[in-house]
Amino acid sequence: MTGAENVMAGLVPAIPLRHALWCGSIGYKQRRKEIATPMSDWIKFYDFKHSVIYVNARHRDVHYRTIAEDIRAYVPSPQAQVLDYGCGEATSADLVADACARLVLVEAAPNVRASLAMRYTGHLRIAVIAADEAAGLPKASFDLIVMHSVAQYLTPAELDRLLAIFRSLLKPGGVFLLGDIVPPRLAAPAAALSLLRFGAANGFFFAAALGLVRIFASDYLRLKKTAGLSHYSEAAALERLRAAGFAAERAPRNIGHNQHRMTFVCR
Repeated sequence: MTGAENVMAGLVPAIPLRHALWCGSIGYKQRRKEIATPMSDWIKFYDFKHSVIYVNARHRDVHYRTIAEDIRAYVPSPQAQVLDYGCGEATSADLVADACARLVLVEAAPNVRASLAMRYTGHLRIAVIAADEAAGLPKASFDLIVMHSVAQYLTPAELDRLLAIFRSLLKPGGVFLLGDIVPPRLAAPAAALSLLRFGAANGFFFAAALGLVRIFASDYLRLKKTAGLSHYSEAAALERLRAAGFAAERAPRNIGHNQHRMTFVCR
C-alpha cells in the first residue's frame, strides 16, 4: 500500500507527509509538477504566526469554527472522504472530521502546516499534507473537496490547473465546493462591514475596528497592488467551472461570515 493510500485508509496520523506520498513513483513526480509553484508573497504573508488578518484569538477561532460548521453541513455521510485544500489554521477541523471517515488538510504555508500537524497529532481521522502533495493522491478518492478563500490568490491559469486536479480526485457523484469567491465590485467595503458585523455578533467588535486600522498599516495593501487579487463575477466563475468540466451552481449562501462573497457547488 502506498503512502497516499495509507492517508485514504486512515493509517497515517496528522503529520507532514512530504516524503511519504508516492515518493518512489514516477507517476507521482510527474503529477506533482502540475501543482508545484514557487512560494508566493501571499503564502509568506499568511505564514506569520500572528497574521494581521485575525484581530485576536477569538476572531481566529470563531472564524474557523464558522467555516467548519458550514463545511460539515456538506459532508454527505459518515463514510465520506473529505479534502480541504488551503485550509489555513483550521482550528475547528475536528468538527468536520467527526462527521466523516477521513479529512485531509492541505496547506501551502510551512509554519501553518507545522502548527496543524502538531494540533492534530494523534487524531486518527485527520491527515496534514503540503499543497504540492495533493496531486499525488489517488484519483476518484474523495466524496467532498473544498477550496475556500484561496481562488483570489491564484491567477486564472493556476485556478484552472487546480480545478483539473480536483476533478480527477473527485469520486463519481462527489461534490467540489469553491468558496469565498470575491466579486469585482465593492469587495473591500463589504469585507470591512462583514468583519464589523461578525465582531459585534461574537464579542470582538472593538478589536475588529482596531484590526481594520492595523490592516491598512500592514503589508496587505502593498501586496494587493504588487501580487494582486483575482475577482470573479457569478457568471465568470460559473463559466470557468463549466469549462473545467463541472456542473456548477451558486450556493444560497457563502461559506463563512462574508455573504457578499460566493460559494459554488460543483459536481
